Amino acid sequence: MAKVIAIANQKGGVGKTTTSINLAAALAAEGQKVLLIDVDPQGNATSGFGVDKNEAENTVYEMMIGEATVQECLIKDVVENVALLPANVNLAAVEIELIDVEKNQYILKRELDYIKDQYDFILMDCPPSLSILTINAMTAADKVLVPIQCEFYALEGLSQLIHTVNLVRDRLNENLDIEGVVFTMYDSRTNLSQQVVENVKENLSQHVFETVIPRSVRLAEAPSYGQPINVYDAKSTGAEAYRNLAKEIIQRKDV
Repeated sequence: MAKVIAIANQKGGVGKTTTSINLAAALAAEGQKVLLIDVDPQGNATSGFGVDKNEAENTVYEMMIGEATVQECLIKDVVENVALLPANVNLAAVEIELIDVEKNQYILKRELDYIKDQYDFILMDCPPSLSILTINAMTAADKVLVPIQCEFYALEGLSQLIHTVNLVRDRLNENLDIEGVVFTMYDSRTNLSQQVVENVKENLSQHVFETVIPRSVRLAEAPSYGQPINVYDAKSTGAEAYRNLAKEIIQRKDV
């Protein structure tokens, strides 16, 4: 049975999609069967695996409004051992489409129940907002992984996210918990990055992953080639970081 992890932070530009793509690929390289669900209408996790999001016929949108089954939306082996549920801009309309649908927070969960036993991990790249999409992802998830950028306002929005997780746990998904915080865009040359890491560790009761994702030109380049970092440049510091994060996630699979 898959461990289902929503990768979420209401703050944009913190490395959610980069982490979704590269963690999925790194877990797969460790022999895990992975499904990545793009729950963001921007569709960047979709294009990050080289899939033309505008040409995708069946996406998360069609699945959520009942026009396609989860099996019909799957794109298998975007890289070895990684399947993708793609998204594009159509997904932005889902809020309006589902407004009168009863128990619309559970649509994603119901679909995933059909395929959970086919994967070791299911990752969901959430949009940077508290929409019905994020709520669906959290209702379907076992855990929430929170990427935090190493910058001055790192903790801003985190308390709101924790509040949201607690609300979803109380009302929709009693098993939901925070998997942990992973630091992204870490620059070892600056005191600020080190201070942010220390500050968050001091003020946060949640698990903080040992692995820190560095600020990296190669990581930034990889999506434009439609490749995860372990394919684009396997020897880069970014690839090494996501390999280490994948190992930490696997070690915590039963936590």
